[in-house]
Amino acid sequence: MKLTTKGRYAVTAMLDLALNGEHQAVCLGDIAARQDISLAYLEQLFTRLRKQGLVDSVRGPGGGYRLGRPAEEITVAAIIAAVDEPLETTRCNGDRNCQRGERCLTHQLWEDLGNHIQAFLSGVTLASLARREDVRDVAARQAHPAEIPLRRIARERIS
Repeated sequence: MKLTTKGRYAVTAMLDLALNGEHQAVCLGDIAARQDISLAYLEQLFTRLRKQGLVDSVRGPGGGYRLGRPAEEITVAAIIAAVDEPLETTRCNGDRNCQRGERCLTHQLWEDLGNHIQAFLSGVTLASLARREDVRDVAARQAHPAEIPLRRIARERIS
């Protein structure tokens, strides 16, 4: 199983939003700068996240995005599913036709692994990640504007 950039970036951006959006909406440009993710790519991801009710957009001055529900209710599995990221571990995408139209010798092993991964990610919420000391340490480092390239901040805000 390989989680693509789409899923990784969606989870990263949502965690950034959970950490920085407690009291105000967060501008995608700020997330893009902190996480070094293309603003255009984030806009595509947030369109999908909004359609699934995971984020709400706030218009006007001070606008941006907020979590669509409490961080305790948003799982990593839900975020990945919202951006259409398959979490498939079998070679046949679960169709059980991996070897000459039939199930292969190790199909059940990979299917069981996929079920464990799905269960694990369904048990991890944004709130549980946000409480982790290692996550909070990284977020504190990212909050210092001197460590974010100033040209990128200016470029993202102009766009």
